[in-house]
Amino acid sequence: MKVGIIGFGYWGANLVRNFANLAGAELKRVVDNRSERQKYLANLCPSAVFSTDPDDILLDPEIDAVVIATPVFTHYELAKRALTNGKHVLVEKPMVSRISEAHELMELSRSSGKVLMVDHTYLYTGAVQKMKQLIDSGQIGNIKYFDSTRINLGIFQPDVNVLWDLATHDISILNFIIGNEPKSVQATGISHTNNGIENIAYLTVNYGNGFIAHFNCSWSSPVKIRMMLIGGDKKMIVFNDLEPTEKVKVYDTGYEHKTDEEKKNILVDYRAGDIYIPKLDTREALSLMAAEFRDAVTTGKRPLSDGVSGMKVIEILEAAQHSIKNKGIEVDIRRNS
Repeated sequence: MKVGIIGFGYWGANLVRNFANLAGAELKRVVDNRSERQKYLANLCPSAVFSTDPDDILLDPEIDAVVIATPVFTHYELAKRALTNGKHVLVEKPMVSRISEAHELMELSRSSGKVLMVDHTYLYTGAVQKMKQLIDSGQIGNIKYFDSTRINLGIFQPDVNVLWDLATHDISILNFIIGNEPKSVQATGISHTNNGIENIAYLTVNYGNGFIAHFNCSWSSPVKIRMMLIGGDKKMIVFNDLEPTEKVKVYDTGYEHKTDEEKKNILVDYRAGDIYIPKLDTREALSLMAAEFRDAVTTGKRPLSDGVSGMKVIEILEAAQHSIKNKGIEVDIRRNS
């Protein structure tokens, strides 16, 4: 599989490193509009050719697959052109900036028979894979809530708000480990830069079956927090991505409630048990994602983070954007998509 990578910034460099060392793949060319990046590429992957024109990849008949690691607003046009020119496509998250664009790329992928995959790297981490196993095995019980905090003093993006930048990670995790289809969303946020791009936002995803998901995202926090809480009626999970080793902890903690008919009160019994720290796969998630893209291209295997996965994230983000701009109204995702 001969690969071309468009975009050689921070994440693009990680992709170059992984595809340069991926068995069964040859990194042929890297494109970036900053010509000074050529020296860095020469050190990182001397065999790859550098250029500043995406057409050098998109129109090269020898290149089988295109990896897109550019700003969000460029994803749709680059992915569309790649698919139209018979290339398999791996695009950085979020896949596109509109659900209509996602649908069009999905249809192009189907009609051309080419792979469309999104780089939701977190799905390949040992932590997320372990949480999925715990939930699917029934050890956690019926899942009641999903609560995510992803905040830091971060880079204010010029083209997307904080939900599109940060919540994308955790929405992809939510969709992967929970599996249920959401009903509606409500979101609020604020821009402190007077450009209409929210740097703090809160998103609630409603499911209508006793399960709720909530996201707290900010580029304006004095501390960096990457924390996820998942509560079941048997046990609860804490995922702290900043922990160097013990990222996932399972708490044998819960509660039961009943109604006192006489006093019309809710009586709650609490249970606090042991804490279990499972062993996690420590392989680099990005290398596993790159390998799955290779396998999808060469064997036809359906990837975990396929176009459908990317599209479902966009459905929630676009509905959230509509809610924010309309003072937090509840937006039906099914109608919005």
